[in-house]
Amino acid sequence: MRTFLSRFLPELTPVSKRERLRSAAGALVGILATGLVCRASVPTEALPILIAPMGASAVLLFAVPASPLAQPWSILGGNLVAALVGVTAAGWIADPFVAAACAIGVAIALMMLLRCLHPPSGAVALTAVLGGPAVRALGYGFVLWPVAANSLILLATALLFNNLTGRTYPHHRPAGPRTEDPPSGARVGFRAADLDAALEEFDQLLDVDRGDLEQILRRVQMRVYGRNSGPMTCAAIMSRDVIAVAPDAPLAEAMRLLRRHRIKALPVTDERARVLGIVTQTDLLDKAAWDRSGPRLGLGRRLLLTAERGRAPHGCAADIMSAVEPVRPDMSIAALVPRMSEAGLHHLPVVDTDGRLVGIVSQTDLIPALLSEAGVPEAPSRVRVSAQPALT
Repeated sequence: MRTFLSRFLPELTPVSKRERLRSAAGALVGILATGLVCRASVPTEALPILIAPMGASAVLLFAVPASPLAQPWSILGGNLVAALVGVTAAGWIADPFVAAACAIGVAIALMMLLRCLHPPSGAVALTAVLGGPAVRALGYGFVLWPVAANSLILLATALLFNNLTGRTYPHHRPAGPRTEDPPSGARVGFRAADLDAALEEFDQLLDVDRGDLEQILRRVQMRVYGRNSGPMTCAAIMSRDVIAVAPDAPLAEAMRLLRRHRIKALPVTDERARVLGIVTQTDLLDKAAWDRSGPRLGLGRRLLLTAERGRAPHGCAADIMSAVEPVRPDMSIAALVPRMSEAGLHHLPVVDTDGRLVGIVSQTDLIPALLSEAGVPEAPSRVRVSAQPALT
């Protein structure tokens, strides 16, 4: 019986308990915020405050925010299009069931055409037709209130909640070099054109971003490679004489270290050698303004950092460093390759069990490792920090 019943259960992507709790908490906060703001904005109870389709939108925005169906244009464009179609169908077609059917069909066609497909928008179109006298009395005003208002407030809450809790929303992949060459991780194995051809043959809409699907398949490739190759780890290939910089070191000091040691990245560490971020040549070029005296923080960067932190920046390494997730010495190089490719970084710090910096791995280090499975004898780590952070 259990085997029979299990056939009816969908195979969902496994997620942690933390992710489940975050999804539930996000939906709670999103719907509560939308309802409270809309209730405070409506002077009369004659207008609908919160419509049911927002519950379905909350499932997408907080439980599967990486889905193409949950992106900002999907919820705004989909709900507005569906509301317009629903109100029009209700006004032109007398039979409510025929009007509802036409509204759903036309709304789906338009959403797919405009690339804003959002499943809860089908319920928005249905609400416009079958919502009762209060909704019918609004006419096209239903599009602005409550549909547009509910959608905007729920979307704003999703933007804040998801980003504050560690998710990237709207969902996007890290930007790569602006050249015609494919990313380094896409130059081996299957080609992007192969994936496009397979999706065209499949000929069904998938609730997953095409870029995410390609990334998953390449991870599978790397796991197969790791299973078939030797167990070489970061400890075997990492550089151990690491030049690091303190977070309060001036930008000119970071530039001097890069030039003096002929390196391209500096881990940023605290007084206990714990990694806080990384400063690369790209950070100095993109996030700093230059004059005759060297790099400095421009006005735009200063305003942005002030808004984010609530205090003025000091023009130091911490003001331009990139966030980075360090790796452990025992991580296999098969797992390291997709990590570097996804982060868009050419260097990753290596830390011990206490989070202290013990080495750094570069893409250059990976080349001989991928060509040979011979082990490299380990040597003691040497971490040099040029400027000690101020103790507080």
